[in-house]
Amino acid sequence: MDDISRRSFTQNVLGSLLTFSLLETIFECNAFADKVRPITARWLSDVNQLGFDLKDKKVSQIVWQEKLGELFAQVDLEELMRLIDFDKLTKNLELQERGARSLQFSFQQVEGVPEKLAYGKQVFALKKGRSVVPHGHNNMATAFIILKGEFHGRHYDRLEDEKDHVIIRSTIDEQFAPGDYSTVSDFKDNVHWFKATSEPAYIFNIHALNVGSGKQRTGRVYLDPSGEKLTANRIRAPRLNYDEAHRRYA
Repeated sequence: MDDISRRSFTQNVLGSLLTFSLLETIFECNAFADKVRPITARWLSDVNQLGFDLKDKKVSQIVWQEKLGELFAQVDLEELMRLIDFDKLTKNLELQERGARSLQFSFQQVEGVPEKLAYGKQVFALKKGRSVVPHGHNNMATAFIILKGEFHGRHYDRLEDEKDHVIIRSTIDEQFAPGDYSTVSDFKDNVHWFKATSEPAYIFNIHALNVGSGKQRTGRVYLDPSGEKLTANRIRAPRLNYDEAHRRYA
């Protein structure tokens, strides 16, 4: 090989190596995703603004559920998973034998993603047959979207609180697949219960606290939806503590 050929060959090889290196850098910086990610960033910004509107009492909890449902119906699920770096979040993850494991994350730093969030956020990871146990909420609005796997999802309206029981009525009882979603407020579909029917199964969750007009303490209300059957499809569900709810249903 003469000097010119060697020089040309070396330049071509180095050029290829630089090209591949540059490609890796671009991928790492998510430059190729910039054309689509701002759409998801704007979606997240709209979801976030709706959360502030709820907290500021600019919209009612029922309106928040309706509008958030409209937004969740538009989400690009693959982009949302990239935005939370789902692959990294779940790499080598060990699922709990019972119940749901809560995974904490930060959104990727993409232009348009809000810095101040109206919501808490997490991803629940479950084995097949394990549950986010049945519970209601006080002074809280929350929403779920299935990221991966399938669930049997159930919701109930919370009709009346008694000392040791809660009167509920079934509103949703169906299979949830990736992209399916639901919302919870103090006024509609307040009690929910998700049981994984495949493995692994993941739910993306956001939750806004202190959304009520009163001074009721924010928190969960654990109960047993297999309680006494009443007229008009109502159920008198016994109140449970955390340990008993997870013993029965996790």
